[in-house]
Amino acid sequence: MKNILWLAFGVALGFVVAHQVNQTAEGKRFFSDLDKRTKGFTESVVDGYRERESELRAVLSDAGDTIASTGR
Repeated sequence: MKNILWLAFGVALGFVVAHQVNQTAEGKRFFSDLDKRTKGFTESVVDGYRERESELRAVLSDAGDTIASTGR
């Protein structure tokens, strides 16, 4: 229970500090840059996931066609 309280305290403190930093021009630039990088990373992960999913679906489709053509 004590660990959960420390975790909650740390999260709350983090939000307070981030809010204070965001009040400065340099802080706004930092969080803007962080937001751009995070979005870029997220888009890359999603693109990779969709590409791999499409590859796997093509392989499964080919395997299904092969099975269907052999009559099994």
